[in-house]
Amino acid sequence: MNIHEYQAKQVLKNYGVPTSHGIVALKAEEIDGLMRDFKADLYVVKAQIHAGGRGKAGGVKVTKDKEEARKMAHEMYGMKLVTHQTGPLGQIVRRVYIESGCDIAKEYYFSIVLDRASGRIVFMASTEGGVDIEHVASETPDKIIKVSIDPATGYQAFHGRSIAYRLGFSGEQAKQMMHIASSTYKAFVATDASQIEINPLVVTKEGNLLALDAKINFDDNGLFRHPEIVALRDEDEEDPLESRASKADLSYVRMDGSIGCMVNGAGLAMATMDIIKLNGQSPANFLDVGGGADRERVTEAFKIIISDTAVKGILVNIFGGIMRCDIIAEGIVAAAKEVSLKVPLVVRLAGTNFELGKKILANSGLEIIPADDLGDAAKKIVEAVR
Repeated sequence: MNIHEYQAKQVLKNYGVPTSHGIVALKAEEIDGLMRDFKADLYVVKAQIHAGGRGKAGGVKVTKDKEEARKMAHEMYGMKLVTHQTGPLGQIVRRVYIESGCDIAKEYYFSIVLDRASGRIVFMASTEGGVDIEHVASETPDKIIKVSIDPATGYQAFHGRSIAYRLGFSGEQAKQMMHIASSTYKAFVATDASQIEINPLVVTKEGNLLALDAKINFDDNGLFRHPEIVALRDEDEEDPLESRASKADLSYVRMDGSIGCMVNGAGLAMATMDIIKLNGQSPANFLDVGGGADRERVTEAFKIIISDTAVKGILVNIFGGIMRCDIIAEGIVAAAKEVSLKVPLVVRLAGTNFELGKKILANSGLEIIPADDLGDAAKKIVEAVR
């Protein structure tokens, strides 16, 4: 789950990270009232969307004039922002954040992520702040600092010192950097975050460190412990089908292909998408119904796939272990009849009760194409779509 910049800053502020002061308008009619009592030497008006590259797309504007800032906020609200992360369709701006700017002496990059390769929390930092870290990694990888945390000991003071000194800080600024590192680590662990990124982390002309922009991603599996984080969710920023799937406890990610996939198990789902690509087509989604899905969840999963107008065919690939193939078959039949299925459907069943599942599909009266194995299923769905 992602949250907006202004929300991320508030989360970090709660744990002691210094951030800039600002106000957020959730409706256009709120802008004038909020601006009335807001004073700053420099106004920064920012579009709030769940995507990077806002500045280059016109989603970040700076002025010293309060009235001009107010006009900028009104113009920005409701505009369609197209960045390298939104895709060509862009994203409508439904929240505008106005904050007090500062005189920047130097910009840095600072983040904390879970490194799956090592199974450790890792700090990443660079003197090249304000730009895409991917660009820094490819062009000047030596400028990226990494400090990993041993899970047995957790964060220690020497981790913060290492980051501070390797970034070139000393004296009071080194102490500030150590405090930011410690506070960010606490926020990361306490909120079950999967990534916290501060870019840029700036040094002001007065010599103070400040989180000028912030991004936090949370682990969906830990959200049940954090109703206060769930309350920050903005469904307008999420794909409606992904939001619907999340409420049904389904792992679903929309993609740009034409073949819908319903699979049980993340690894099998990835293999299914790969073999579709191998046969010359692209998957329309990743969808893992899970090992313990019931008929209702399978039915909802099928409806979600069909709701994507880009889907020209469906491949169901189920290996029954805990999941019984007859339950899958019943869900498929129920959903297909309810939505009046009009696209080709290929089903491959293997494992627990697969013979019973095949019989249910065969007797359903629906035009369902059976497949013997995954390779056979992929070829048949690609041929049917073509």
